[in-house]
Amino acid sequence: MGLPDASGDLSSEMEVDAFRRLFPLRFYERHLAESIRPDGRPLGRARDTTIALGAVTSADGSALAKIGSTTMLAAVKMEVMTPSMESPDEGCIAIDFHMPPICSPIVRPGRPAEAAPVVSKQLSDTISSSGMINLKELSLVSGKAAWMAYLDIYCLDADGALFDAALLSAVAALFHLQIPAVSLNDDGKIVVSEEDGGKLEKEPVNKEKRKLTLRSIPFSLTCILHKNYILADPTSEEEAIMETLVTVVLDSSSQLISLYKPGGAVLAYTSAVQDCIALTRQRVRELQKILDEANSGMEVD
Repeated sequence: MGLPDASGDLSSEMEVDAFRRLFPLRFYERHLAESIRPDGRPLGRARDTTIALGAVTSADGSALAKIGSTTMLAAVKMEVMTPSMESPDEGCIAIDFHMPPICSPIVRPGRPAEAAPVVSKQLSDTISSSGMINLKELSLVSGKAAWMAYLDIYCLDADGALFDAALLSAVAALFHLQIPAVSLNDDGKIVVSEEDGGKLEKEPVNKEKRKLTLRSIPFSLTCILHKNYILADPTSEEEAIMETLVTVVLDSSSQLISLYKPGGAVLAYTSAVQDCIALTRQRVRELQKILDEANSGMEVD
């Protein structure tokens, strides 16, 4: 008796899968009418999110962030540089976003992913405009030496909301960052203390590793606008089917940093934008809690 039922269930499952592949938009709209998504989430709920600090031991700061299946690895490497004449008391931060072929079937070997430079520019603009990092804190000796922070974010799995996951991993890596101790050697040059065998020939510039003071930490949420529906934290399938995206970036005090809408068929009316901002405020509280818990876990370890 069990065999026919199992066969019937399998047949029904195959029909649903075929309908999803042939008519993806109609498939989704049937779910949206019930205020549910195919993965079981309510329309305004983000996917499960995790942060692991210190994922790369050779980096000065690193983090692995996952939003659903979307996975980002961020690492910070610090180097001493000569500051520019225009900003003698400031260091620099260089941000680069990478999408290797392993992250998605649409990324081909030998061809740069179209999304990579876009996300990279978004990250640089967001971190700069948020005022999260005081570049003067990266200064070592005025006009002579400052820190250059190289922040690289690698997409390991691209399943939607790439910017949200990339920004989260970048923020977490900077949160984890420990600036190396440096000193002046006999030639008057700045050297990392570890490279000098731990022996400080002269008065150290900073005696021990230190954390960056982060202010106005930015968090983001990407939403899809489709007809009268708003879907928070879309998967790659949802992004491909319903193409109107809105990304809202707020800081930890819920101040608006940026709003990004790269075209799309649906107009972003004021009410829809306000709803996206409200969802982002809720998401910021969730992400701040996740980041704090990840940091507490590191302190316990």
